[in-house]
Amino acid sequence: MVSETEHEFSRGATPGKRSPVTVVAMAAPTRPTSASTSAPPGPPGRSGRWIDDWRPEDPQFWKTTGKQVARRNLFFSVFSEHVGFSIWSLWSVLVLFLPEPVFGIDPAGKFLLTALPTALGAFVRLPYTFAVARFGGRNWTIVSAALLLVPTIATAIVLEPGVDYGTLLFVACLAGVGGGNFASSMANINAFYPDRLKGWALGLNAGGGNLGVPVVQLVGLLVLATAGATNPRLILWIYIPLIVAAAVGAALVMDNLTMARNQPRAMREATREPHTWIMSFLYIGTFGSFIGFGFAFGQVLQNQFTDSFATPLAAASLTWLGPLLGSLIRPFGGSLADRFGGALITCWNFVAMAVGAGIVWAASQLESLPLFVVGFVALFVLSGLGNGSTYKMIPAIFRSQALTSVAEGGDAGAADRRALRMSGALIGIAGAVGAFGGVLVNLAFRQSFMTTGTGDSAYLVFIAFYVVCVAVTWFVYLRPGRPLGRV
Repeated sequence: MVSETEHEFSRGATPGKRSPVTVVAMAAPTRPTSASTSAPPGPPGRSGRWIDDWRPEDPQFWKTTGKQVARRNLFFSVFSEHVGFSIWSLWSVLVLFLPEPVFGIDPAGKFLLTALPTALGAFVRLPYTFAVARFGGRNWTIVSAALLLVPTIATAIVLEPGVDYGTLLFVACLAGVGGGNFASSMANINAFYPDRLKGWALGLNAGGGNLGVPVVQLVGLLVLATAGATNPRLILWIYIPLIVAAAVGAALVMDNLTMARNQPRAMREATREPHTWIMSFLYIGTFGSFIGFGFAFGQVLQNQFTDSFATPLAAASLTWLGPLLGSLIRPFGGSLADRFGGALITCWNFVAMAVGAGIVWAASQLESLPLFVVGFVALFVLSGLGNGSTYKMIPAIFRSQALTSVAEGGDAGAADRRALRMSGALIGIAGAVGAFGGVLVNLAFRQSFMTTGTGDSAYLVFIAFYVVCVAVTWFVYLRPGRPLGRV
C-alpha cells in the first residue's frame, strides 16, 4: 500500500518546508545514508520545491521513491528543453522565408543568420549550468523557459519585408537563449539518476530536446504548405503558448535537489581537469555536427541543388528528416554506452562519421542528389548516436576516478561528491564547447560556398576532423595501458 507520506510526496513538497521524501527515506528499510549521498543543508529562505534527501544509488530508495520522482522531473525537463531547441533552431526555418529578391540577403548572409544563434547558445550554456547549482533545477527551468518568450516575440514584431539586416541579426542572436536550456537540463537530470542509468536518462533527455530541431522544421513545412512563404509569423504564434506551458508545467511538477548544489569552485576545478577538454573536443564532433548540420542542411540543399530545391517548400520537405532520426537514436547511443562502454561506441561512431562525410563528398562530385541525401541523413543519425555515447562517458570518467581513489584508501564519500560535482561541471563546459562546433560548421559552409560555390571544401574538413576524433578517443580511453578503467 502507498503510505500517506508517499502520497503527499507524489504531489510535491510544500514550498518552504522540508520535502516529505526525507520522511519516506527514514521510514523505509533502506541502507544507512552514506556521506557520499548526504546533502548539505539548503540555504535559509529558499523558494520552490526542494528535496533534501536524495539517494539514487540506494536500490531500495530508488525502487520505492526515487524512480517515480526522477521520471516525473525527466519528462518535464525534456519538454522544456524540446521547446528551447525549437526556438534555438528557429532561424534554420525562417531563412527559408527570406527570398533574396524581397529581403536582399544572399546565401552568405543567411548562413550568418543561422551561425549567430548557435554562437550565443554555446556561450550561455556555461552560466545556465551554474544556474542549476545556484537556484535549483526546477526554479531555473521556469526562468529559462520564460526567457524563450523574448526572442519569439521580438522576431514576431520585426520580421517583415524591408526590415534592416542588422535588426534581423540581433533578433536571430537572441534565439540563442534556447541553446542554454540543454546544459541546465542535462546538469539537472544527471543528479536525479543512478550511475547505471545515466546513459539512458541523459540520452533520453537530450534526444527529446534535440527533437525540437526537426519539429520546428516540420512546423515551418506545414506553414509553407498551407499559408505560404509570406507568413513566417505563424510559426512564432504557435510556439508562444508552448513556451508558457513549459514554464507553468515546471513550476507545478518539477523539484529541486539540495545535493545538486555545486560548490562555487566546481567549474574552475573542472577547467584544470584534462578530460574536460578532451571530452569537449569529442563533443564538437558529435553535437557540433548535429546542431551545425541541422541549421545548415536546408540552405546547403538550396545552394548545391538549386534546380531540385528552387522553392522554400521543396527544401523544407527534406530538412527535418535527418534531425528527426538523429534525435530519436540519441537514447539508443546512451543505452549502447551503458552496455558496451561509451568510449568504444564513440570511437567506432567517429569511424562511421568519417565514412558518411566521404559519401557526401563523393555525392557532391557526382552531383547525385539521392546519394547526397543518404550520406547527410547518415551523418545526422551517427551524430545523434555519438551524442548519447559521449555524454555517458562524462560520469563514467569521474566514477572511475572515484573508484581508484577509494581503492587507494581515499574517503568514499568525498570521492562520490567530487564525481557528481565534476560531472555536472563538465557537462556544462562540454555542452558549451560542443555547441560552438555548430558555429564552425556553418562558417565552414559559408566560406566554402563563397569561394567555390559548393560545400566540397567543408566536407573534406569534416572528414579530417572525424579521423582526428577517432585517434583521440582510442589513445586516451581505449588503448592498452591507459590510466582510466572502462569508460
